[in-house]
Amino acid sequence: MNINENSMNDVHLTDDKFVLDRLRISLGEMYNFSQGILEKGEARGIAKKGDCMLKEKTAIVTGGTRGIGFVIAKKYLENGASVAIAGSRQETVEKALSELKEYEGRVMGIWPDLCNPEAVAEAFSAVRDKFGALDILANNAGISSRTSLYEYTLEEFSKIVDINLKAVFVCSQAAARIMKAQGGGVIINTSSMVSQYGQPSGCGYPATKFAVDGMTKSLARELAKDGIRVNAVAPGVTRTDMVAALPKEMVDRISAGIPMGRPGEPLDIANAYLYLASDLAEYVTGAILRVDGAAMV
Repeated sequence: MNINENSMNDVHLTDDKFVLDRLRISLGEMYNFSQGILEKGEARGIAKKGDCMLKEKTAIVTGGTRGIGFVIAKKYLENGASVAIAGSRQETVEKALSELKEYEGRVMGIWPDLCNPEAVAEAFSAVRDKFGALDILANNAGISSRTSLYEYTLEEFSKIVDINLKAVFVCSQAAARIMKAQGGGVIINTSSMVSQYGQPSGCGYPATKFAVDGMTKSLARELAKDGIRVNAVAPGVTRTDMVAALPKEMVDRISAGIPMGRPGEPLDIANAYLYLASDLAEYVTGAILRVDGAAMV
């Protein structure tokens, strides 16, 4: 482009026209590129316009009767999956099912002892028999504690280890056996941001979540040959019942420490679970996906 100092107005007009022309070309290229990706995705059965991301898939969600687990289960149902909600008691499972009547025929409930391999294997087989497969396991059941080390009892510590770690092992083993026989599947574990930096009290919870991270990465390496992907979602501070019960001033202080300026919502976590369960993440395994508003960056 020739620049004449005596005709700056012409130069500005020329520059503006050049920029607009390039912008039109760039937008056109972007559109054509995105259409090409979509067409390739459609050809491979990965993405379809207006299609559900988990159509004809079957999922089990442990800890699915309330909070994040319930929102994960509902998100999976909205995206075409059949879902088995696993809870600790029959009455809580039935209450959750009563809130999902619009999905009748695609949702069921189970309530095995998640630390009992025989009970879990039987329940998971029942889900497979009803829906024809077991494609996704969301290991979401968990409990927390803020008990000081000086007050911690072995019984309380053992309970946290049982639910947060042993149950993940038992459920993953039962699901993996089914998934291997059918040619593959997806296991997603719930980790936590505290697995990386701990918390001021209640050492059992971050210890188990650190162990879940290690199990996730190890199983990803072990099960890849069987077509089974294994990942984890590590939520930050999320607006669950526990956070909702905190004083507004405390929530405001927490939010001020999060670059995005707010706690996460259960739907934020469920969306991460949806992505990892879908074919969009078909080459993602061994990942610990942080969903924390950049709190850990």
